[in-house]
Amino acid sequence: MSEKSIISEIRDAQIAMELISFGARMQVLESETCLSRRRLLKLYKELKGCSPPKGMLPFSTDWYMAWEQNIHSSIFYNIYSYLQKTVDGRPVEIMLKGYRLYLDNILIDTDKRPVLGLTRAWTLLRFIEGGMVKPTKCCSCGGSFITMPENATSNFTCSLCFPPSRAMKKCRVRKSVPEAMSAKI
Repeated sequence: MSEKSIISEIRDAQIAMELISFGARMQVLESETCLSRRRLLKLYKELKGCSPPKGMLPFSTDWYMAWEQNIHSSIFYNIYSYLQKTVDGRPVEIMLKGYRLYLDNILIDTDKRPVLGLTRAWTLLRFIEGGMVKPTKCCSCGGSFITMPENATSNFTCSLCFPPSRAMKKCRVRKSVPEAMSAKI
């Protein structure tokens, strides 16, 4: 039996702590670290003061197709893709850097929860790897947005260029989000 490296175990514990601080579910922790479930549970309880939530991970791509969720998912994925090309490190470390940058650019009011949680961001990357969703360029603005593979055409128009009517009502209520997105993009 091979002996585990203390340094890699410490690195995994640091990654697990950061994932927990962003609200990652146990399935994400188990998938991205080499720590035992028992140690992860103990670490989670120590950091959060309670047991981790139970239940299944998001399993439908439909969530990512709604206009607001699509914009946030696309922003995160574009940040992640850029970091993947420019930064060395494990995929989980790149995902965490990308998620931190996403939060820095999206959250104006720190009391509000982000539209895209870490577990959904992690799931999005799994969906893209599996070919269930894919990035598609908008023919109007040239930005890359998450779409279903069957909807990816050369004349795709994103929901920022052609927002649905219900989006304008929500934008009037929460002016800070669209202003922040246009300022940061």
